[in-house]
Amino acid sequence: MKYSVTLGSALTIASAFSSGGEARAQERPNILFAFGDDWGRYASIYHEVEGGNTVNALIQTPNIDRVAKEGILFTNAHVTAPQCTPCRSSLLSGQYFWRTERGAILQGAVWNEEIPSYPLILKEHGYHIGRTYKVWFPGAPPNAPYGGAGNTFEPYGNDFNRFSQTVLRHSSQSQIDAEIERLFSEVEGNFQGFLDARPEGQPFCYWWGPWNTHREWARGSGKKLWNIDPDDLIGRLPEGYPDVHEIREDFADYLGEVVAFDHALGLILNKLEEIGELDNTLIVVSGDHGIPGFPRAKSNLYGLGTHVAMAVRYPAMIEEGRIVDDMVNLMDLAPTFLEMGGVDIPEVMTGKSLVPVFAAPGSGMIDPDRNYVVTGFERHVAAARPGNRGYPSRAITKIVDGKQYKYIRNFRPERWPIGTRDNNFPDIDGGPTKAWYLSNFCNPEFSYYIDLAFGKRPYEEFYALEEDPYEVNNLAGDPGHADLKKRLSDKLDEVLLETDDPRMVEGISVFDRYPYTIHHTQ
Repeated sequence: MKYSVTLGSALTIASAFSSGGEARAQERPNILFAFGDDWGRYASIYHEVEGGNTVNALIQTPNIDRVAKEGILFTNAHVTAPQCTPCRSSLLSGQYFWRTERGAILQGAVWNEEIPSYPLILKEHGYHIGRTYKVWFPGAPPNAPYGGAGNTFEPYGNDFNRFSQTVLRHSSQSQIDAEIERLFSEVEGNFQGFLDARPEGQPFCYWWGPWNTHREWARGSGKKLWNIDPDDLIGRLPEGYPDVHEIREDFADYLGEVVAFDHALGLILNKLEEIGELDNTLIVVSGDHGIPGFPRAKSNLYGLGTHVAMAVRYPAMIEEGRIVDDMVNLMDLAPTFLEMGGVDIPEVMTGKSLVPVFAAPGSGMIDPDRNYVVTGFERHVAAARPGNRGYPSRAITKIVDGKQYKYIRNFRPERWPIGTRDNNFPDIDGGPTKAWYLSNFCNPEFSYYIDLAFGKRPYEEFYALEEDPYEVNNLAGDPGHADLKKRLSDKLDEVLLETDDPRMVEGISVFDRYPYTIHHTQ
């Protein structure tokens, strides 16, 4: 069945929550969006569903898994940009990041308040909105697409965002246990503060955005706090990474932060259950891009950068136990939330509501038109350093005859993808993995990995993802894939032109002209 979303389709959803012709506020669902910073695609449910000798086999995330098992697990969810601010600009506006002006960059980002954002639209239509922890940052004004500081609920603080660092500043087990309890109580208290502020009868829209999975986390915390042994990652690291202890330990510590995220999510689910509002709350759990501090992940268009976890629960509409393979872009969430709230979707949004996918039965491919996603990157922090102007690139991942392929176009292949050695490759976050790479930069034993991480890239890249899921074998020059490559290249051009990507305009791009800092007068 082919689905489409029109401007007035929200009226159909509104009628589903009302006994008359017009939706009443208390009959619309609450919306809980749990959004892990730099989370990637790590949850035990993915190992349960997909199997394989992956790192997902080493962790248990029962609360993420619960949302997925009682609703939908998406296997092909992607962000439009593999970095914080542009991804969040896209998600909040329901548009490709390149349409959000200076919201499309990180250093020097400024929000244009004329761009509609779904939280503020829902607020105008009777929703109680609020957020805890990170929404839209860095950028000015901070968290502008969510209404700024006025919609912040952190009465118990924000120490959870530095989970392992905060806990492991103590040495005794009793102190560690007490600190863990305090941090989890902080999550509960902040959510309760948001609920207490809700006017009676109003549905709520709550953004819970912890950034504990963002650097830095405490070294050795994965094993010490969560019993994730780095040695258990032997043979499990993504292809393209040296299988050495330092990198395994770093990955184990990151996975520990994912487990902490899951525990805290469970507290929020328990509170909703306690107050009798779990089943009338649309719950979406996801993250803004891949792992930080590792090459070819965050700030890269490979799957380790853009491919994210996503689970959705809403029993009034969604059958439990579904596994959906549709290609989903997180900008689709803004029109989805608006439609669920009975609000018309602004025509400027390029995202496509997921409500028809939610309402449909079964698993697998639900909407045959959702067979591709387009992603992109302009600049991260390296562009703010002398001699760097970013690394503009766009990519399309598409299902063709049941198999996935990826085409990447690097508009300026003469540039270094993540900065240079002279400025310490700033587009890879600091940490033990980066330190290992730098200390082995001239070691011939690891030259393959060093070049894969830091080397220049060609104008075109093309990958057959079924055989090469970590995108290390570039087939762009293979004559046997020339036709497929052209098909994906043409489709990419079509989408970029239809959505007015400034990178498709000849001459110096507007992204190269934007300043790298924010003036205090702005």
